[in-house]
Amino acid sequence: MTLRNLLLFAFVAALIIGEGLTASWNTALGILNMGLISAILALGVNMQWGYAGLFNVGVMGFVALGGLAPVLVATPPVTEVWTAGGAGRLIFAILVGAGVVALAVALNRRLAGRTRVVALLVTLIGGFFLFRALFDPAVEVVEAFRPATYSNLGGLGLPVLIAWPVGGLFAAGAAWLVGKTALGLRSDYLAIATLGIAEIILSVMKNEDWLARGVKNVISIPRPVPYEVDLQRDAGFLDLAARFGTDPVTASTVVVKLLYALLFAAILLMLLWASEKALKSPWGRMMRAIRDNETAAEAMGKDVTRRHLQVFILGSAICGLAGAMIVTLDSQLTPGTYNPLRFTFLIWVMVIVGGSGNNWGAILGGFLIWFLWIKVEPWGNALMDLITAGMADGALKTHLQDSAAHMRLLTMGLVLLLVLRFSPRGLIPEK
Repeated sequence: MTLRNLLLFAFVAALIIGEGLTASWNTALGILNMGLISAILALGVNMQWGYAGLFNVGVMGFVALGGLAPVLVATPPVTEVWTAGGAGRLIFAILVGAGVVALAVALNRRLAGRTRVVALLVTLIGGFFLFRALFDPAVEVVEAFRPATYSNLGGLGLPVLIAWPVGGLFAAGAAWLVGKTALGLRSDYLAIATLGIAEIILSVMKNEDWLARGVKNVISIPRPVPYEVDLQRDAGFLDLAARFGTDPVTASTVVVKLLYALLFAAILLMLLWASEKALKSPWGRMMRAIRDNETAAEAMGKDVTRRHLQVFILGSAICGLAGAMIVTLDSQLTPGTYNPLRFTFLIWVMVIVGGSGNNWGAILGGFLIWFLWIKVEPWGNALMDLITAGMADGALKTHLQDSAAHMRLLTMGLVLLLVLRFSPRGLIPEK
């Protein structure tokens, strides 16, 4: 790594440390934790775009699928629903639906002509009505049980850390389905397809209460670190906080965030090591050759579609892993907060600003853009208060103060334009 790159990372570190010294270490560590997760997200998107040139604007969908994993893996099961038979009937209905789809695929492969068309119509239409006849009554049983607090199946009650790789597997499975149908399309059509799939995934999560309570949200998801309340009741911790002259409430919050930061940093370092090894391997060189000239790569005997599917699955799995980490950090799943502005546009800005095709650049962009995303709004409010301090009350003053809420978008656009103008390949370009 060159001196310039080290200085860029040192600058971002100074911003976070400065936030802790001038404002609050709680805020600084919160930015650090989400910066680590953002860097992981940027690594996943960089693997798809920087390595292979795949334009995926459905990042939000894969993040949401990853966020579903802690609910299904770590939360305790709703035993009353299982003993009442609603869960068993629901699972049976889902298996029937999967069987209908598998039968349709088999018929599509083995039959031809009008026979295939008729067989597919009968199978899909009949299978749909059979599935709904089994599925709807089972859903009613599940969602009728204490809807204010449960109304879902619950999870398996396993350690939450197991949910992180499971979240990656969920996203990888969805990526395989998307890739098998959409990776043969042109880049603009691939973007439309991935965006549509992301909206479908989010729509299902919002409306199927039996799965994860929909927009009612799931709270109290288990955590891999101690709870602040437990630390505040621990005599040893209270003595330690007293030695440093720190309020126990503040100290417990800082310690929990530090533990999260260590955990997230370990994951990021492992992914960075693996990504660098992959990029510098023959596989990585082949991926970049395909990205730069698909026709020439095909002429050399490379299966372009298969390699695209590989990297698309890998990148999506990393996004799913990050989604599970976000839900674990928040200790709640809130499908209403998944929006393309934060989970797609912002991640793309991180990759472009940091340096597409460079893993270190993606990480730098993740930290820098997330810091700006958090701090620009209070900076904008302070700036507008300063500008309007000497103005009389009126429509103009009110308009300027209200416009401070849009400083985030303005700043992201400005940063993107400046980087594209003066460093088109990003702050840390690909070698």
